[in-house]
Amino acid sequence: MSTNPTGQKQPTTRKQYKHTSEEPKAIKETKDKPGADKQVRSNKEKPPRRRIFPIWLRLIVITILCAVALIIGLMVGYSVLGDGQPLDVLKIETWEHIWNIATKTK
Repeated sequence: MSTNPTGQKQPTTRKQYKHTSEEPKAIKETKDKPGADKQVRSNKEKPPRRRIFPIWLRLIVITILCAVALIIGLMVGYSVLGDGQPLDVLKIETWEHIWNIATKTK
């Protein structure tokens, strides 16, 4: 271990750093109150965070937003670039026609 400009020891390698971080937290005794023989942790563990917007709900919302963006993009592309009606992109006949062109069937 090396010392920093303030004279404190600090780890020089990652292995030393991991070893020092695994040591238990320091326990302090409170002396300012009479009869205070209680021990207090210097770094209390935080209670688990309660999420307002749960992760599973975020995944569902992101999936739905991606699907909506895909449909809007298809409609804009089909109507602007392809000079077709925007709602035609939602019809199965349009996709069958595109599939037939792509695979050269019929």
